[in-house]
Amino acid sequence: MELGRLAELRAMYDEIADGHRVPSDVGYQAVEAAGVSAAWLRAPKARDYRVLLYLHGGCYATGSVETHRDLMTRLSIETSMRVLGLNYRLAPSHPFPAAVEDTAAAYQWLLETGIEPAHIAIAGDSAGAGLALAASITIREAGLPLPGALVCLSPWVDLAITGETMDSKAGEDPIVSREMLQGWGTLYLGDHDPRTPLASPLYADLRCLPPLLIQVGSAEVLLDDSLRLAERAAAAGVNATLEIWPEMIHVWQVFAAILPEARQAIEHIGEFVRLHLGG
Repeated sequence: MELGRLAELRAMYDEIADGHRVPSDVGYQAVEAAGVSAAWLRAPKARDYRVLLYLHGGCYATGSVETHRDLMTRLSIETSMRVLGLNYRLAPSHPFPAAVEDTAAAYQWLLETGIEPAHIAIAGDSAGAGLALAASITIREAGLPLPGALVCLSPWVDLAITGETMDSKAGEDPIVSREMLQGWGTLYLGDHDPRTPLASPLYADLRCLPPLLIQVGSAEVLLDDSLRLAERAAAAGVNATLEIWPEMIHVWQVFAAILPEARQAIEHIGEFVRLHLGG
């Protein structure tokens, strides 16, 4: 992918985000989490002792807290939790494993501030969902206590792009394509094998991970990533819940301002998080 085209896509993403109106009573505070740029979003009824660490999508090369501010605001309201949105480092300037390192560092920072791991959920969409899994595996391997729950929205977990629905759903998906993912994946991976487990968590050891919610649309080329992730997580003993939403497209949850199914999906996330984190 040409860097000029990447700059155009980043600007377009930011322009779309500027059109989102967020409630004025939801607090917003920029912060650095272990040296990583981040922001707190706090709904009026959010409980300070529970935190949702959110990782935005954007194929590891675009996106930010600002582009996903509306979604994170809605999640804070629905879950009654503080949300820490993370501006992890982006490719190609910072290829794999920079984003994984930033996320694991931010999680450890939360622990050091006194947040109990059982009161933390890690969530993300698309590449951010893959990052949530990769960071959780890194946390486990470091011997740190794991979070209480994981939430993956339309996850991209196979950078080798081997899913059958990459072709069978190509005519239904208006957002994602094989060619697009190949271009973004090259920027992120650099010289690494696309089946590297922390880059493509589908190939990772998923044992001992916390309860996992996967939401995916039936019209996504990445549908098979979710199907295989749920299967492999369950085989590893993970409490995995898979929701396939009829006719929904990639990360439809970001269209909550206009789409009832997006608001319903966010409600499901709130129910899942409350079930596993309490409250």
